[in-house]
Amino acid sequence: MVSRYYDWLRQAERNLKSAEINFQNELYEEVCYEAQQVAEKSVKALLSYFHKEIRGHSVTFLLQSLSISVPAEILKCAQELDKHYIPSRYPDVYDQGAPADYYNKDDAISCLECGRRILTWVKEIVGKSV
Repeated sequence: MVSRYYDWLRQAERNLKSAEINFQNELYEEVCYEAQQVAEKSVKALLSYFHKEIRGHSVTFLLQSLSISVPAEILKCAQELDKHYIPSRYPDVYDQGAPADYYNKDDAISCLECGRRILTWVKEIVGKSV
């Protein structure tokens, strides 16, 4: 299996940029979704680096499939971001209203911080600046 970790990291960086732009435009539900994508693609980069391929979108599950020790703060961030994978995008998750009605600046700040933290952790392991 060819390692594609660099491609995954590059895409995670683009998702981070998108999250930052969405934050500037107060699209907080989009920030939370993009931050989850930053984390998911970062962890998939790490899996690729170790020549493992796991399908799925749960950052928590992806981290648990690694054969390395995962810091508690990284796992906590993964658990937080996983909560936003679906509700940040689909109105039918809620009894009424759209995701935009349920997300706020504090949610976005927390998610953005977690996405960055996971990306930084992965980059430290693979030793690759994107």
